[in-house]
Amino acid sequence: MGRNSSPPEKDHNGGGGVGGSGNDIGYHSIRDRFPLKRNPGHNRNRAKSESDPLLLLRSRSHPGRFNRKGLHWLKGKSAFYSVVIFAVFLFAMASMVLQSSITSVFRPSSERGKALSAGLRFGSTLKFVPYRTSRTDGLDSLRSEPRLAIRAPRLAVILGKMKKNPQSLMLITVMKNLQKLGYALKIFALEDGNARSMWEQIGGWLSILGPEQYGHVDWSIFEGVIVDSLEAKEAISSLMQEPFCSVPLVWIIQEDTLANRLPLYDEMGWKHLISHWKTAFGRASVVVFPDFTLPMLYSVLDTGNFFVIPGSPVDVWTAESYSKTQSKSQLRRDGGFREDDMLVLVIGSSFFYNYLSWDYAVAMHAIGPLLIKYARKKDSGGSFKFVFLCGNSTDGYDDALQEVASRLGLLDGSVRHYGLNTDVNSVILMADIVLYGSDQDVQGFPPLLVRAMTFGIPIIAPDFPILKKYVVDGVHGIFFPKHNPDALMRAFSLLISNGKLSKFAEAVASSGRLLVKNMLAPECITGYARLLENVLNFSSDAMLPGPVSQLQQGLWEWNLFRKEIELRTAVKGDSDEKATSLKNFSVVYALEEEFTDFFYSSNVSENGTVILPQDTPTKLDWAILREIESSEEYERLEMEELEERMERNLGDWDEIYRNARRSEKLKFEANERDEGELERTGQPVCIYEIYNGAGSWPFLHHGSLYRGLSLSSRARRLRSDDVDAVGRLPILKDSYYRDILCEIGGMFSIAKRVDNIHRRPWIGFESWRAAGRKAYFLKQASLSLKAEKVLEETIQENTKGDVIYFWARLDRVGVTESSDVLTFWSMCDVLNGGHCRHVLNVVCNMLVRSTFEDAFRQMYALPLHVEALPPMPEDDGYWSSLHSWVMPTPSFLEFIMFSRMFADSLDALHANSSKTNMCLLGSSELEKRHCYCRVLELLVNVWAYHSARKMVYVDPHTGLLEEQHPVEQRKEFMWAKYFNFTLLKSMDEDLAEAADDDDHPRNMWLWPLTGEVHWQGIYEREREARYRLKMDKKRKTKEKLFERMKHGYKQKSLGR
Repeated sequence: MGRNSSPPEKDHNGGGGVGGSGNDIGYHSIRDRFPLKRNPGHNRNRAKSESDPLLLLRSRSHPGRFNRKGLHWLKGKSAFYSVVIFAVFLFAMASMVLQSSITSVFRPSSERGKALSAGLRFGSTLKFVPYRTSRTDGLDSLRSEPRLAIRAPRLAVILGKMKKNPQSLMLITVMKNLQKLGYALKIFALEDGNARSMWEQIGGWLSILGPEQYGHVDWSIFEGVIVDSLEAKEAISSLMQEPFCSVPLVWIIQEDTLANRLPLYDEMGWKHLISHWKTAFGRASVVVFPDFTLPMLYSVLDTGNFFVIPGSPVDVWTAESYSKTQSKSQLRRDGGFREDDMLVLVIGSSFFYNYLSWDYAVAMHAIGPLLIKYARKKDSGGSFKFVFLCGNSTDGYDDALQEVASRLGLLDGSVRHYGLNTDVNSVILMADIVLYGSDQDVQGFPPLLVRAMTFGIPIIAPDFPILKKYVVDGVHGIFFPKHNPDALMRAFSLLISNGKLSKFAEAVASSGRLLVKNMLAPECITGYARLLENVLNFSSDAMLPGPVSQLQQGLWEWNLFRKEIELRTAVKGDSDEKATSLKNFSVVYALEEEFTDFFYSSNVSENGTVILPQDTPTKLDWAILREIESSEEYERLEMEELEERMERNLGDWDEIYRNARRSEKLKFEANERDEGELERTGQPVCIYEIYNGAGSWPFLHHGSLYRGLSLSSRARRLRSDDVDAVGRLPILKDSYYRDILCEIGGMFSIAKRVDNIHRRPWIGFESWRAAGRKAYFLKQASLSLKAEKVLEETIQENTKGDVIYFWARLDRVGVTESSDVLTFWSMCDVLNGGHCRHVLNVVCNMLVRSTFEDAFRQMYALPLHVEALPPMPEDDGYWSSLHSWVMPTPSFLEFIMFSRMFADSLDALHANSSKTNMCLLGSSELEKRHCYCRVLELLVNVWAYHSARKMVYVDPHTGLLEEQHPVEQRKEFMWAKYFNFTLLKSMDEDLAEAADDDDHPRNMWLWPLTGEVHWQGIYEREREARYRLKMDKKRKTKEKLFERMKHGYKQKSLGR
């Protein structure tokens, strides 16, 4: 967070900070919402903070200009007012001197206060600059393009604790409006709560996630994930692993629990704990705060993704709950005020509640004439009382204010001070008028003004743009130009009539109360809708949400929480105890205990004694230790050399043989295969489960039928015999090709020298997504135990025949949610941005380029006038998806031969495109990164249909077998000539010959990198090389025999 005392030459962005609101806001001091504790190392890291993209600091006032204005005002006043202003100025100076005492209250050390006061001078302004999303125009550009979407966009919502509180009120209101825009919601919760029925009305069936279920949710089926609080932090751990790292995550932080603890972590030196939280915050695509103070407080955790959507019902909720249990007259009596006293409450900017008293010094200067006019009156009835709400009650403010009052000749008790560590709600409720006296421009609507308006108190405030955005001058409140005491006097006089509130003031208070109840709701709702448009990845098959303009006037869902507000006021006495007991269940304190226990245990020796700092080794100790180790190594080598020169008895041959066998046995046990590999011995089929990342481990099977196939060397399961696809196919080391090929890249790796890894007659594959999609929105796509048994028995009985068994249906894995039956090419178009075949662009009235057809045409070098899109039937049959099938191993190799050439043609289209790195098969950034994946996933259907393979669907639940698209019925539609094995083999050899001759058609040729390169010339060259090696060996043998016959064989003398 950058801080400057004068206007910078150019804008500097700074890191956002840390902030929060108390957990029991209804019955706690407002200080819980604004504990502005800054980063103590700020000035030491100033150069770094000035480059942080969150905060921007500009100086907005100049002492010279300020003084000129003051002198000009002074010329037109009497000498008496000169004395008054001089006294006010002295108070301002005294108030600045009190700064050191204020900071000492909040900090044991003064370094923090010094750093803050040095960075923030008089007149400085703090400004939060939000995170910039990847898209700034929302979905307007996508809405103008034709789209073949058939399902609603999905959102996962993870709730920490399902309580009926203002945070839930805000989130429920937002989610109900998002549903109106077309979003489909799935609700998850970490624990049950009294708000469950409300969430079930919104999202239907609700899932409770325990610690063992965190990793058993396929987050990739959602367009995005919304997390509502810090308490849901543990569920985010599964989103921090591949393949879920690319799923957009919006984390809403409404509490300040962690913000209040961060300064303690810094003092205690718990850098590991801060780093842990920063890593979690860094995973979120956007961290959203409801006001502009919270990102300031969380600045130490900022990774450039902080964002503010202003608007929260927490202050209205708090004020309404408080007003139902407290009486204004009783509070006045308890505070020492009379019923007829006119109480004017003066508040200031929230950024300077704790540390800076200059804000109130300026307020004293502005309202000086107001004090002179009203606080000197001594009526028989009530009198004007000015109450200043700032700092702590023990900071010495009260004495300072009383001294100023005496200097100005004000009546005793006419000026009072209340600290923010007192009951702030009671101070506001006692007031008749609330004056916002700060000249610090703010970005968000001040929360104290929200509470005052909710209490039905008229407000007077400077004409800041953010206030004028919501409040109409003279209707909901009174505005005055800042630094203009005369305008303030006129505004104040409008609310006073004969020492009491005027009818105009009562009308302003009433209209303000009606306004503030839902004042911030529309901006909050539309803010989240726009944020999701700019952050989420909308896949090609997902419909776009409706425009934000569809949302009607936004209102908080008060009707759902009205009983809760009344019930909460009835049990007010127990709230503090409950808050204290519940804090121990917060994830913040749980992590503290976990990390501090680890830190303590790591500094305790085995006998239980604490390792003190002076017990740690020094550089001299390490030098001595290295010298000792060096001498011991030298002695060891000397002893080994001496032992080698001495005669030893090696023992008899039986003992040597036993030792050798024991060594071989130990070596075998070190590399022993796991139980699944041993069980697979002798089985006719093995299904390879393709996965990428540790996040997919919980979805993988264990047993003899399955074997893992990892697309990442670092993400292989521990203690398993999973195949490393990267080790077998080096092109997968390149993240670009690994992403665009996806699962079929793993198949290419298995097909390369397949005999080295797979010696079974049948081979199968299944994506990890098949097991991950058997719940929530989607139907089961992986085999049950019963279906597995049926499949194995069928394969063992019918060993002959070219057949493909599949169990993941294209129309039942979430591709379509409509009742209309889509054809194969229609579904392919839906998944690939409408570019599988020719699609009419209704906007331009032209045909859009067909990727599948162009790739097929280039693969076979077909002329333009020849049809190049293989026909697929429009019957009710099923098609395979998710790479979930089993076929004979020879058929698999033939399919891979075809797939390699098709993938190469597909890559050539994109390589020859006018736009580099342009993907024609996706609409979102995520789809473009996995460009070829969806069309290659469906390629097996085209190959199996036109190569006359028998296609059998296996019901994943029951194991029922059902043939699809019988061969007899499709003979007249098949393009068998293009899928003939002889033709494919000759095409493969032609490509291999070109690769062998380095005759590459383009710079980055994909085909040679996806598998083996063989043609007849290579066979002949290898045979010739073997023949030459054999002849060379014979020649050397003959030469050796000739030398021996010529010179004879003489045995060397012994002992020489």
